[in-house]
Amino acid sequence: MRILIRNGRVIDPATNRDGKYDLLIEDNKIIEVSEKIDTDADKIINADNLWVMPGLIDMHVHLREPGFEHKETIETGSKSAARGGFTSICPMPNTNPPIDNEFMVEYIKVKAEREAIVNILPVGAITKGQLGEEMSNIGNMAAAGIVALSEDGKSVMNANLYKKAMIYSKNYNLPILAHCEEKSLAGKGVINAGSKALELGLSGISNDVEDIITIRDIILAESTGARLHLCHLSTEGAVRFLKEAKQRGVLVTAEVCPHHFALTVDDITGYDTNYKMNPPLRNRNDVDAILEALKSDIIDVIATDHAPHHEYEKNTTMDEAPFGIVGLETAVALTITELVDKGIITPMQMATKMSFNPAKILGINKGTLSEGSIADVVIIDPNFVGTVEPEKFASKSKNTPFKGRSIKGRVNYTFVSGIVVYDVANE
Repeated sequence: MRILIRNGRVIDPATNRDGKYDLLIEDNKIIEVSEKIDTDADKIINADNLWVMPGLIDMHVHLREPGFEHKETIETGSKSAARGGFTSICPMPNTNPPIDNEFMVEYIKVKAEREAIVNILPVGAITKGQLGEEMSNIGNMAAAGIVALSEDGKSVMNANLYKKAMIYSKNYNLPILAHCEEKSLAGKGVINAGSKALELGLSGISNDVEDIITIRDIILAESTGARLHLCHLSTEGAVRFLKEAKQRGVLVTAEVCPHHFALTVDDITGYDTNYKMNPPLRNRNDVDAILEALKSDIIDVIATDHAPHHEYEKNTTMDEAPFGIVGLETAVALTITELVDKGIITPMQMATKMSFNPAKILGINKGTLSEGSIADVVIIDPNFVGTVEPEKFASKSKNTPFKGRSIKGRVNYTFVSGIVVYDVANE
């Protein structure tokens, strides 16, 4: 099948192309990108005033399968991703049972092949059962097809074990995706420590919970030469440590989530558990540091930490509700609204942080619109104005603090290997 995308603003960091072009897809590949393509096609899309970017890649999602299918499944999570413009997503291993061996990796891959409409790139657990006591068989999982290692949802608190895992990760050229949280300091905290926590009578989570493990992980990465990727940065301190590490030449990258650049702790309304996430929403100075790091490219990636929960699980007290919000279907609009439209990052930086850099960090042949590449493509309307409507989400779960929020930008089309997996006109 031949698909011709006409007159779009093609934004491709891999080729440094940013301008009005036609793009021709045949079967599963991009075969031509030119200012004018005169050819017959089975489908022609007018992309005038729209952005054409390489398909977005989310390094940090939770698909909940196996074990928690009432929250999300590989099938529904992939549909949520497609609606959000993501063509490849990396499910974290904190399922039940965890993705901690080659058989679980194969299970995820087989389920994805049968049921997913986007590329599913599994992440393997660092320790068996995610118990922090014994290292998983990293070699077998690498052979089975994991793209990274993580203990997401917690840190590996045994530094000796973690260092050994970093050495193994280097041998297999796998990045470590680090959730930085000193558990004993976090205690039973539910929101950021400070005046809002005192006002609501809730236990707080201080910045040093994240900062201490961020420093430790950077030190271990520098010692071992492992590739470290810091997940969901939220504090001013973590940004500073990241910048200093990069200046020393440590192989470290980092991501930030839209909720951490779009909200502060002061946005929490009452005891709404949709504002409960880990790391928590922080103070204005933390958000300002994140914004500056995004602008200066100290922060490499925008990821969602898509964390679906069933309504009944969130419909309880702040102390009892699980951490996390959904994010796949709001990421594009929040990035345009809070970053691009405000001049903090450019559309090229958006494509870099949401596609090109994730592909480079994961070592996958994606994140480009170059001729001959696989046709993973997203078409975005940056001028659309609307509101966040969770009832329209493809995700099983609707837990978001952004319900009703005014936003700019939406995904119009998502292509995976040349196949349209999402078309806004079909909603």
